[in-house]
Amino acid sequence: MTTKSVDVLLVGAGAMSTTLGMLLKQLNPALRICMVERLSQVAHESSDGWNNAGTGHAAYCELNYTPMQADGSVDTTKAFNINAAFEISLQFWSWLVEQNALPAPKQFIHATPHMSFVWGEENVAFLRQRHKQLSAHTAFADMEYSEDPAVLREWMPLVMQNRDPAEKVAATRVRYGSDVNFGQIARSMAKYLSEQPNFDLLMSRVVKDLDKQADGSWNVTLKNTETGSKEVINSRFVFLGAGGGALPLLQKSGIKEGAGYGGFPVSGQWLVCKKPEIVNKHLAKVYGKAPIGAPPMSVPHLDTRIIDGQHALLFGPFAGFTTKFLKQGSFLDLPKSIRLSNITPMLSVARHNMDLTRYLISEVMQSHKSRVESLRNFYPDARDEDWTLATAGQRVQVIKRDTDSERAGKLQFGTEVITAEDGSLAALLGASPGASTAVGTMLSIVETCFIERQGQQEWKAQIKAMIPSYGESLIDNPALLKQVRQRTLSVLELDPAQATAKTA
Repeated sequence: MTTKSVDVLLVGAGAMSTTLGMLLKQLNPALRICMVERLSQVAHESSDGWNNAGTGHAAYCELNYTPMQADGSVDTTKAFNINAAFEISLQFWSWLVEQNALPAPKQFIHATPHMSFVWGEENVAFLRQRHKQLSAHTAFADMEYSEDPAVLREWMPLVMQNRDPAEKVAATRVRYGSDVNFGQIARSMAKYLSEQPNFDLLMSRVVKDLDKQADGSWNVTLKNTETGSKEVINSRFVFLGAGGGALPLLQKSGIKEGAGYGGFPVSGQWLVCKKPEIVNKHLAKVYGKAPIGAPPMSVPHLDTRIIDGQHALLFGPFAGFTTKFLKQGSFLDLPKSIRLSNITPMLSVARHNMDLTRYLISEVMQSHKSRVESLRNFYPDARDEDWTLATAGQRVQVIKRDTDSERAGKLQFGTEVITAEDGSLAALLGASPGASTAVGTMLSIVETCFIERQGQQEWKAQIKAMIPSYGESLIDNPALLKQVRQRTLSVLELDPAQATAKTA
């Protein structure tokens, strides 16, 4: 059994771990970093291009981020926070492109208008109010709104083609929305890191155990799935960024901060069309409203996807239930995750979310014909034979103790970072908006586990160079937002005006 010592051990080779590794390497190239991945390839679970919608989540089109309130207004809090978080990611990617640490932008991100589309009087009133509140702020000032069918036909021809002219419809559009290949970003980062000194990437390694040492470091036992050999990595800091696999690893660590957490796995499927005569008529991500009882990640949307130069359309997602925590996982993942500390919150969530359970069962039971029928709400002329079903990545939603109500547990959508009290270990649980906000989320780990404990002021200066808005609020500082957005749209080639000028 071989043993090596490092400063940082990153478990998982997806968007999260590669982002954290890249941040730390930029801040201190001397750090000894090791990344381990259970598969034989980088970013082939949740981060892989075909395993997610590829939406650069900026809250331009996702209606679940702006719920209607009892007084008829819209709660915009989450939308502003997500928008600001995505701007942080765009700034970091721009800096990496300028440093030649990421490839040309067109290899991983494309300007793709983000649109919200609704039908029916009540939904139109909601979208109108949403646009009124959001567009009053600089962050969403470029959001267009229309109820004119002729305008909407220009924005999204497939969606409006042969639609009932008597139907009340409305849409919003932000032209510089993006389609992102998070898998390509992760693989590009991993490639760059692998070329740096003091960095090792170990593939086909499964974490079997995590043991805290007397000096505060961790001994992490790995098994090589190709050779069967075992090795131990001793690390001063461990990050569990293994997607759905992070929860079992957090439980193996035994840190008290992880007690009470459980996971609710949700699978997803897409209808996919790759026929050029259809694909070329739709260049947008068009989001609608989620059905009653559906989880937030099941908001229906018709998406342009551009992966490795190949254009396709995706519609969905169609949710389903499985006991796997990873797409290439085991059906025993869920039962093996049950502990005395989390069984009460998990039973409470099961008891109080029967509508969600029924919804997931109904999704699983759908036929191809019924799925295409759902698609016709967005594309009236859709034909069954033009679309095939593809399985997306797994998402494990967070179950945790509920201290805010009389219930013992709650189901939490989104992501959450769990950090050991001494800062020696951190784990990321949850899902969407996930990779879109990876930079901000990983920055919080850098701050909590490194800067706050070591007082490294020079790190803050370097972060400011990479992310000009660091330490300031893009929500409260419109001038700063305009400045950083102008730069990122230019560097990442997302500015529609520039794109038009180049092709003129």
